[in-house]
Amino acid sequence: MRDCIFCKIAAGEIGSQTIYEDDAFRAILDIGPASRGHVLILPKEHAEDFFALPEETAAAAMKLASKLAKAMRAALHFDGLNVLQNNGEAAGQTVKHYHLHLIPRYEGDAVTVAWPQGSPSAEELKQTATLIKGALEE
Repeated sequence: MRDCIFCKIAAGEIGSQTIYEDDAFRAILDIGPASRGHVLILPKEHAEDFFALPEETAAAAMKLASKLAKAMRAALHFDGLNVLQNNGEAAGQTVKHYHLHLIPRYEGDAVTVAWPQGSPSAEELKQTATLIKGALEE
């Protein structure tokens, strides 16, 4: 998409601190990082979100995430890592181009990736599972 900023970055039309590139992906340092070393993995082919992403690309993105995370840990010596991906405004997606965040975590950092823990009943869990299983069979 010509007006997508991540398409332009992935294509090299807009500069970035690129840490990895191949035919399918560009991985860059986030310019508004949650922590030191925060990386974005951008597919070069546009897909608005996870739901539009081809399965092969999704699998390749996770394989690349594993490779990069290991290199990041060796270089930055962080204490933990969040692998995060948002889909839709309600989930915090701000750029309509699939991207995967690798967010290093350091003991005592102020980064928060949390949600209030729910307490569904056993019946509610069963009903939800039934709905999802039914959709898988369609």
